[in-house]
Amino acid sequence: MHNTINFAGYSDLPVIGQGTWYMGENPAQRAEEVAALQAGLECGLQLIDTAEMYADGGAEEVVGQALLGRRDRALLVSKVYPWNAGERDAIAACEHSLRRLQTDYLDLYLLHWRGDVPLEETLRAMERLQQQGKIRYWGVSNFDTDDMAELWDEPEGNQCATNQVLYHLASRGIEFDLLPTCQQRGVPVMAYCPLAQAGRLRDSLFTDSRLTQIAQQKGISVAQLLLAWVIRQSGVIAIPKASSVVHVQENAAALEVVLTDEELKLIDRAWPAPQHKLPLDIV
Repeated sequence: MHNTINFAGYSDLPVIGQGTWYMGENPAQRAEEVAALQAGLECGLQLIDTAEMYADGGAEEVVGQALLGRRDRALLVSKVYPWNAGERDAIAACEHSLRRLQTDYLDLYLLHWRGDVPLEETLRAMERLQQQGKIRYWGVSNFDTDDMAELWDEPEGNQCATNQVLYHLASRGIEFDLLPTCQQRGVPVMAYCPLAQAGRLRDSLFTDSRLTQIAQQKGISVAQLLLAWVIRQSGVIAIPKASSVVHVQENAAALEVVLTDEELKLIDRAWPAPQHKLPLDIV
């Protein structure tokens, strides 16, 4: 069981963090969202992932509020739109993110997905942001195997600290080549939507009798089972979103769940690992 990871300069970081997609969209939920993120920090879930895209910066504002007086306890990740990833635009986009987050640096800044800006230009911007002390590390998101190969061919490409991709039980494509390649290169993978957006992406996961039975036998929820399944992989950190204190505490408890070989075999039979290359699943 690997329940910690070396990640972006942190050793022994818990392999469950906190996602914020869909936060900041409803002012009436702000207090609850802030409380959930703070409760996550109390549970040791240090990594908080956000993006300028989420609620047009609204999620970053929620995170900024949650981190007031607590910034040093979090590993803070945000993401830049591909069209803001040019040499000058990325500097401005990062500044805007920092203002919304009420901080003067990001631990990790990711290119949200590939666009038209050449990788070498984005890398120059990332390097400049590092030199200015605005970001500690940089990485990418939604990069498939070919994209990673291109990135690693760049002079500074081996500085990439992570690749954040969709990964959950009903979307196992990365296991064929992308995940093993990242593992070989020592690049951690961040799994977004590890609960398939609470089943919205795959309704069947939360109602499946096989999963329900395993969860009941272990005295855990299906959500905890799904999280434990994602983090069974070496070099993977999951970032589920939890909008309530109860949910974030449940997510944190999944760090202690250990799945037996028999349980993993049962799950594999129902959702087999990929036998060939699949296009990267993106939401």
